Formats: sequence, structure tokens, C-alpha cells
Amino acid sequence: MTTVHLGLPLPSRTADPCLPGLCAPDTTPAGPDNRLWDTHGRVATDLRVSVTDRCNLRCRYCMPAEGLDWLPGDDLLTTDEFIRVLTVAVRDLGVRAIRFTGGEPLLRRDLEEIVAAVTGLDERPDIAMTTNGLGLTRRIGGLVDAGLTRVNISLDTVDAARFAEITRRDRLGDVLDGLAAARAAGLHPVKVNAVLPDRSDLSRLPDLLRFCLDHGYQLRVIEQMPLDAGHDWDRASMVTADEILATLQAGFDLRPDPTPRGADPAQTWLVDGYTEPHGGPARVGVIASVTRPFCGDCDRTRLTADGALRNCLFATSETSLLPALRGGPLSVDTDAAIARLWRGNAWAKGPGHAVNSAGFHQPDRPMSAIGG
Repeated sequence: MTTVHLGLPLPSRTADPCLPGLCAPDTTPAGPDNRLWDTHGRVATDLRVSVTDRCNLRCRYCMPAEGLDWLPGDDLLTTDEFIRVLTVAVRDLGVRAIRFTGGEPLLRRDLEEIVAAVTGLDERPDIAMTTNGLGLTRRIGGLVDAGLTRVNISLDTVDAARFAEITRRDRLGDVLDGLAAARAAGLHPVKVNAVLPDRSDLSRLPDLLRFCLDHGYQLRVIEQMPLDAGHDWDRASMVTADEILATLQAGFDLRPDPTPRGADPAQTWLVDGYTEPHGGPARVGVIASVTRPFCGDCDRTRLTADGALRNCLFATSETSLLPALRGGPLSVDTDAAIARLWRGNAWAKGPGHAVNSAGFHQPDRPMSAIGG
């Protein structure tokens, strides 16, 4: 695996070899097999799928109070299109894990149908979802029956007033109910994703971790990333991983997790004195995408709700699958075209996200339109 020093300016991304048409087989870059290789020796096996850009919260670090100009409905992939693309990813490209995201994925009424179709593939992938938890109590049974195996629920604080201030919605109770429903449905581990919008939130962080430990959830604290719709992110005001870890260590006995991290974005610690519901030590993780990038081990590829492939969360270019999906009658050749486009997009992946370089350019799409 190539190790990349990410503190230096990164070279410009290679032009996408597959835009705007469909690559010919003999011109598509490729690795030693049909999987999603890039030029730095990494293979993408983990697919993040944004099924909608819409959300029913208005978190201040993500979008404005009035929301955004949502993608037109006709631009979104249909149920059948999602199933077709995900089938190609698993059957032909070696994808072994799929995480459904948004916006808020529970706003897709057909999510259970899509999950069930992927679950039915011969090479069944691990299927997870990231959600804000609103409405999860009504959907969790059907999603688990369809094949959902893991869930991450976004929750930045258990202080009701602060939750309402961050999300602009008084819905903390619904999120807590969603967490409890996921645990009752037998999903394990149930992970909590937290972002600290302000340094004042550090004082509330121990309460959030204690809540997670007491209820058997795994907390993941994520550095705020430059993916807000208003492009107001400021490196100087961002709560760093060092600050997060120092705050947690002041109130808890944390020990380095001996389990190999692999391509997991979270660095984890064992919390002494606490155990998980199924036994074993409790864990807490920190995802330091900005200050401790893990790009050299990245194994992710992304699909947006309108059918665009992205080889990095911070990519400044993308590859649309719509010409392949809607350019004519669907056939085996359509599947081959999707696969070629995807391999080309993966091949063009840069060594790292360049957030720490002077020339960093924030993606035009906000997080809600990319997917977590």
C-alpha cells in the first residue's frame, strides 16, 4: 500500500477518461483485474450511496435554515436504476460493502426495495446505513428484514436545547427513539456519529460519550469538514481530533485499540470500565479527516442520488452514469459501459484530498448532495 505525505500540495487530478461518453474497452485505464483500482495501488471495495440529497434537519454546519435547491426529481436515479448500478458494482467490480446515505436516506420510500435487491445478489455485500434517525422507529423492521445489518445515527449532543439550536429542529426525542429501535432490532454495533460545531460543544462531549456507553452505542466523533453549503468552514475554528481526544481522556480511561484499523476511517480506543452489550470492551472513535488524513488506506467509492460517481469525498470532478443508463435501450452493453465508466473514475483518483494544501478548492456539492 502506498503511503502518501498529505501535508504537501497535491498534483492536479487526472482528467476523467470517460466523460462525457462511454469509454471504449481498449482505452479504459485498469488495474491487474476488473476491480476498482487507482494508480496508487488502492482498490475501492466500499461504496457509499446517496439515495437523496433532501434532509428533514437543517444542521448549521451543513445547510441553511431554508434548505437548498434540491435535485429535480427526474434527475434522481429510479429504483430500477439504483438496483442495476449496484448490481454492477457488486457483481462486476468487487464492491463488498454498501452504505446508504443521503441527505437523509429514510426520505426514500423505496429504500427497503433497493436494500432487498442488493441483499439478494450472489455476492451479498455488507449493508449499512447512515441516518439522522428521524422516522427510524417506523422503518427499522422493514429495513432489517430487507437485509440491513448495521446503522450509524447522527447525534451531536444529548442536550435538548443545544440539539434544537444545531439542527434547527426540536427532534431529539425522535433520534433517541430511533437509536433504541435500532438496538432492539438486533443491529450491532449501533454507532453514533457526532460533529462538534463549536469549541463550546467540547464541554458536552463527555455527557454524549457517557450516554452512548450506558446504552450500548459506539460513539464516533468526526472533525468538521469543508463540505458545508455556504462554504463558511474555517480551519482555525474547527474542533480538532487532539482537542476531542484530550477532552475524552480527561473524563475516561482510554487505551489504544489493538484491533488493526485497516481502512476504517475511525481511530478507536477502548474505554476502561465499560463493555459492549454483546461482551468485549466498549470503544470510542475519532475520525480526523482533516488533521490526520487516512487517504493512503482509503477503499471508498461514491455514487450520488443523480447517478454521479465520485472517487473522493472532496473530488472536484465526477463521472455521470446517466448517459449509460438513459442513452438508449438497456442491455448487457449498458452494464459493461457502467463498469468501464466506474473503473475510469476510480483510476483517476488522486493520492489525497488536499484539504491541507494552500490550493485546496472546496467541492461545489455540499455534504448533503454527496453522501457521508
